Amino acid sequence: MELSFYLVQLLNAIQYGFLLFLVASGLTLLFGIMGIINLAHGSFYMIGAYLAYGLTEMTGSLWLGILLGLPIALLVGYLVERFAISFLYKRDHLYQVLLTFALILIFNELQQILWGTDVHGVAIPAPLAGSIPLTENQSYPVYRLFISAVCIAIAGGMSWVIQKTRLGMMIRAGASNREMVQALGIDVNRLFALVFSLGVALAAFAGMLAAPVDSVYPGMGENVLIISFVVVVIGGTGSIKGAFIGAMLIGLVSTFGKVLLPEMASIMAYALMALILLWRPQGLFGRAH
Repeated sequence: MELSFYLVQLLNAIQYGFLLFLVASGLTLLFGIMGIINLAHGSFYMIGAYLAYGLTEMTGSLWLGILLGLPIALLVGYLVERFAISFLYKRDHLYQVLLTFALILIFNELQQILWGTDVHGVAIPAPLAGSIPLTENQSYPVYRLFISAVCIAIAGGMSWVIQKTRLGMMIRAGASNREMVQALGIDVNRLFALVFSLGVALAAFAGMLAAPVDSVYPGMGENVLIISFVVVVIGGTGSIKGAFIGAMLIGLVSTFGKVLLPEMASIMAYALMALILLWRPQGLFGRAH
């Protein structure tokens, strides 16, 4: 195999890792700060993909579809938090698992009612539909590079918000001691609603970005949910840095596993998780208890 082939696979691995980071960063925020095990997180990825499909069909533009879809995703996240998740903060994780599993079933039924069971595709915007030549025989799609660039910008923005802003200070404080944060006069309920809505929006946005390069189909969120939990476990719950490193590792292992060891590709991500947990049970950047 030529070197350019491996370069293409490396770019694919990075792009896949970035998309996983968008989903997993929201998941680790929800669990690390709010203590919520959200099995429905993959459903929000699916909702984002279907919003991109439906709104693009309606408006004729993916960009308009994303601009219209993001506020809808934020609203869905807020409504789910206010009318479902907010009742579970002080309850056992079993209640959270049961409720969020029920949300998966509800969202899957709503998806079939609204869009049916067919597999759909979303057209890549014309300015990004081309490819960049790497060699005489290899090229790389511009849209995949665009996805990576957008994810880099979001990762940088999230890091800045978490580390440098008042909101980030409250989020970090809430992750450490939510009772103390509430005692200091901060509206924890409003903070949790904001964090949950942002987590949902990140997952939905990842689905919107992925829609033109992947098929849009019923139940597409389940596989994303499983691998996102693997990313969170590897990186350490509550750690944005951990989610980023974990997503990159999974992107590399999954992509190159399919090329180098196709018969083992389906289990390599889970084997990596097992090895890291044997070494660091709290994950790469998780806090030891």
